[in-house]
Amino acid sequence: MPFTKLRRHVWWYPASPSSRSVQGGVGVIAGKEGSIVVDAGNSPAHARRIQSAMDEAGLPKARWLIYTHHHWDHTWGACAWPDVEIIGHESGKPLLEAEAALPWSEEFVTERMTADESLRPSYSARAGAVTDWDELTIIPPHRTFSESLTLPGDVEVRHVGGHHAPDSTIVAVPGSKVMLLGDCFYPPPYNERKPGDQPDFAMLRELVSDDYKWYVDSHSPPMRRWRVNRLLR
Repeated sequence: MPFTKLRRHVWWYPASPSSRSVQGGVGVIAGKEGSIVVDAGNSPAHARRIQSAMDEAGLPKARWLIYTHHHWDHTWGACAWPDVEIIGHESGKPLLEAEAALPWSEEFVTERMTADESLRPSYSARAGAVTDWDELTIIPPHRTFSESLTLPGDVEVRHVGGHHAPDSTIVAVPGSKVMLLGDCFYPPPYNERKPGDQPDFAMLRELVSDDYKWYVDSHSPPMRRWRVNRLLR
């Protein structure tokens, strides 16, 4: 999959085209003080592929890692990112702490899928993503915030919440006119979804602004503002 420069300072490692892999895209914001990585990848192996792409592109080493939310496909690669400060919303920290306490292994994943069929899509994807369970360590954020914070380069990290995850966070890069959305407007995860649950287009409509030209959610190709506006009609 191509690692591409989306706009000035902003690079995008795209999502896998296979829905079964549950491998979302990862953003990289290159700055003078180091790169800001948006989401960790769904496994250590995924994280290493992103790091190789960054090295080939000549980007600065990662210094900060932002979780757009606590779900596994956005956080399980964190243990493969050395020497970074991990940032996430305060509501996601206890959720990741609880997940880190579970005995993750191939056997545990199989047991959970057998006990609860609704977990099968997520857990089978986890089993496919992790090549070595011994190297997996789930890492809660080192630094949390309640509403927003700003990182070097005027990169804004903003909590938006929503139905998909309580800690959903967007990352806005005004100098490059790019907004990284994570999964913020998605419906709840499959195992929590109820009939009638739909994407939260009202949330997305509130985020769209003439100040930004690109909107990037984790599992779709990047969209220009006009395409988002067409989607919202």
